[in-house]
Amino acid sequence: MQASKINIALIEDEDSIRQSLLTLLYRQDELEVVDAFEDGEAALDLLKKKPVDVLLFDINLPGISGIDVVNKLKVIHPAMQCMALTSYDDAETAFRALKAGATGYILKNTDPQKLVEAILDIHHGGSPMSSQIARLVVTEFAANKTEKFQSDILSRRENEILALLSEGLRYKEIAAKLFISIETVRTHIRNIYEKLQVRTRAQALSKFHGQ
Repeated sequence: MQASKINIALIEDEDSIRQSLLTLLYRQDELEVVDAFEDGEAALDLLKKKPVDVLLFDINLPGISGIDVVNKLKVIHPAMQCMALTSYDDAETAFRALKAGATGYILKNTDPQKLVEAILDIHHGGSPMSSQIARLVVTEFAANKTEKFQSDILSRRENEILALLSEGLRYKEIAAKLFISIETVRTHIRNIYEKLQVRTRAQALSKFHGQ
């Protein structure tokens, strides 16, 4: 039985970049490009009625920003995975996107094959981030001295897992690194969500960071 394809939508206002991305995505057997948009308003109008599995969005768009699009769509379709694909490599923008509901953050200079892997990862429960962004997240954690928050709210193991999530590791990689099963990782993640009162990894990282 053939596995169903991952439905993709793209928001990118620059024609050359949009066409390059579409060429890449069309070549992937696992992916089905549903639509591509030049601005946030058009994307919001259609995706409110017909959500996709994964939305790739630029941040700086004419009119409504990509972050605002995600913020509105996640209220209506919380299960839709949204991944920023942008040139913005600063912590403030990254955390705004994550707080809005993005579950991935990839820079536009990412290798095409790694971008495809990130799409597959986010669809299967991961939170892919470019290494530069993951490092910013970790640095911001340290700069804001979240140790007290961590010790008061989360266990030592939960802190370890959340730190590894912030580095962009997948559940399987976390399990291998900590010598525990994937199911144990999932149990810890569920406990973290409950303690932080969040529903997604991105929200957990954002709240953990104090945003």
